[in-house]
Amino acid sequence: MNYFFAHLFEELHLPIRNPVLIFSLLLLIILLSPILLRKLRVPSIIVLIISGVIIGPDGIGLIGERTMDSEGSVKLFSTIGLLYIMFIAGLELDMNEFKKYLNKSIVFGALTFFIPIILGYPICRYGLGLNETASWLTASMFATHTLVAYPIASKYGLTKKTAVAIAVGGTILTDTSVLILLAVISGTAKGEVDMSFWVRLITSLVFFSLIMFLIIPRVTKWFFKKLETDSTSQYIYVLSVVFFSAFLAEVAGVEHIIGAFVAGLVLNRLIPHNSVLMNRIEFIGNSLFIPFFLIYVGMVVDYKVLINGSWALIIAGVLTTFAIASKWLAAFTTQKIFGMLAAERQLIFGLSTAHAAATLAVIMVGFDNQILDINIVNATILLILITCMTASFATENAGKRYLLEGIETEQVESIRLRDQHLLVELNELKGNENLLDFSVMISNPKVVNPISVATILPNDEEAEIKIHKARKSLDEIIKHLSAGETKVNAIATIDHNISSGIARLSKELFADAVLINDENNLNIIKRLVGDDREHLLDVCDRTVFFCKLDKPNKRYEGIDVVAPKFSDLETSFSSWAERIIRFSKEINQPIDLFCSSVVAEKWILLAKQLRITAKTKVHEIDDPEDYFLMRENNPNTLCVYCVPRKGSVSYGPGMENVISRMQKLNLDQDHILIYPAQRVIENMTVNYDGFNSGSINKGVEKIQQLTKEVGNLFKVEQKNNKEDH
Repeated sequence: MNYFFAHLFEELHLPIRNPVLIFSLLLLIILLSPILLRKLRVPSIIVLIISGVIIGPDGIGLIGERTMDSEGSVKLFSTIGLLYIMFIAGLELDMNEFKKYLNKSIVFGALTFFIPIILGYPICRYGLGLNETASWLTASMFATHTLVAYPIASKYGLTKKTAVAIAVGGTILTDTSVLILLAVISGTAKGEVDMSFWVRLITSLVFFSLIMFLIIPRVTKWFFKKLETDSTSQYIYVLSVVFFSAFLAEVAGVEHIIGAFVAGLVLNRLIPHNSVLMNRIEFIGNSLFIPFFLIYVGMVVDYKVLINGSWALIIAGVLTTFAIASKWLAAFTTQKIFGMLAAERQLIFGLSTAHAAATLAVIMVGFDNQILDINIVNATILLILITCMTASFATENAGKRYLLEGIETEQVESIRLRDQHLLVELNELKGNENLLDFSVMISNPKVVNPISVATILPNDEEAEIKIHKARKSLDEIIKHLSAGETKVNAIATIDHNISSGIARLSKELFADAVLINDENNLNIIKRLVGDDREHLLDVCDRTVFFCKLDKPNKRYEGIDVVAPKFSDLETSFSSWAERIIRFSKEINQPIDLFCSSVVAEKWILLAKQLRITAKTKVHEIDDPEDYFLMRENNPNTLCVYCVPRKGSVSYGPGMENVISRMQKLNLDQDHILIYPAQRVIENMTVNYDGFNSGSINKGVEKIQQLTKEVGNLFKVEQKNNKEDH
């Protein structure tokens, strides 16, 4: 017993040196510090830095300098965290929105890069008395910004605004420029900047770019294809790409953080932003690696310098003032150039004024290379605190101003969000992983509770036993979806038949759409005992997606969407079209739209209103069946076919042929049959003295169908003649 306590007190002797104890202590801080200071509304990034200050060598001394040097465990984890920050920064940027507003983003990016540097250099050089290299590096820190206030813009429904897109695009350009400038400044500090330095740098960067933008994407696609079901291996692969890219960047003669940032840009299009893999990347980074780096930054800070002397406070005040002023001036100039509103200027300023990730990266690189002293580091920490708070307040006020002034508000969207709920009918996880991933990707992330997964069992003697088994299966399904942080309702219920159960639940849950795994090449789910597709459509008036998704979403090379004439007049057109547009963006694949010109206009207008950037190529056709004559055989193309219900405004003769033709032509091709929602109208057929109008209608449809088949034969013959010539 005495030995135990003696050994315990020895291990607890300050500073702590046991790596296991250090690791557990840091995890405890990561857990508790945000919880304790949450009520003070202090950003978590600042909370973790302050925690590092407290436990560091210049605080109470829980962790000494030995564990912080290049050989220490804390230093190792902080380096990983720094790389992770830069990787996520590149990964989360919306490249589609960047391309959409490229010109405006270039202008703002140039302004928010050059104005801070032009103002910052003379202030640092002549005002603060820093040497030339330190002045350039500190001034470049002014140019960086982190989208800390982006969640606030999202809360007010402003993420698709032009001002937000410009701010995001400017972030890409200015942070990339700062990182390149950092490489030059580091080389200057080492006395290596001459003609040979530039030749080596340019040559190395060319080879680095070729590897990153040509080889890595191809290898990644191949790897994801080979191990498409192994999510753990996919994450390990992504992590290896990040650190290998960081290594290549160092070999190329630039900082490793540039490699991590470029890795994020390269993998940006290959990892859907609303996917399980993406959420796993963010979760591990935000819960482990990044907090370690932030705590390490706090350990470096010497708060005594701020207390005992006024010089550090003067530096902090000067740096903070000019950092904020330069960002406001960049936003103001952008407003005047493009004739933007005051609320838009304030929004750009709010999003671009926060200094966090990239700022810390630049300063810590400068400190490690002995370009900057501890005064600049301490001042930067205060700058981060003040600018993050300023950014939050400015963005909050801009959001309120948008709402009060009614500037392109998202009221229509907020109304639509309340009506979006997806019901997925499944009995087990195995074989349905792709369908579940698809359901997540077509759901709007703004919807609080977007998905319900239901297992419907027949009401027989074994119902109780079956429902217990079903609930265990649902637990596996929830576990699968929880990796993507998607909120899901799980329901196991009993009904007389599956179709009736689906219809009942869709009404009880106010679902706008139902997803069903279309097994066995378009035969309605085998468990529908005594039911068929037609019966389900008769009793369920919601939009129904019959999905055959054998391939993971990463395998698709395009999406074919076929919509009949007048489908835009159906009440649910916007609902199902939005989900397909959203899916196209998530997997970053183009849409080939086969429809009439009117439907195409409505589709493109909807995408514009939603502010969802998805590539769409229109192929005008008068008859939906013309698609089968125009299509190019590609097993990696997902076919989405809108099949109107009988009695709907877009229903025409021969629609029932769609299923049989897809059976013949799409045996190996994934597809989705969408039956748009329709209001249930009883007694659709009218009886006149023994004559049933439904029978007459069927006879007319048969004649029309026969006429179409004859016409299709001529079309096929014409197509073959063209190919022969």
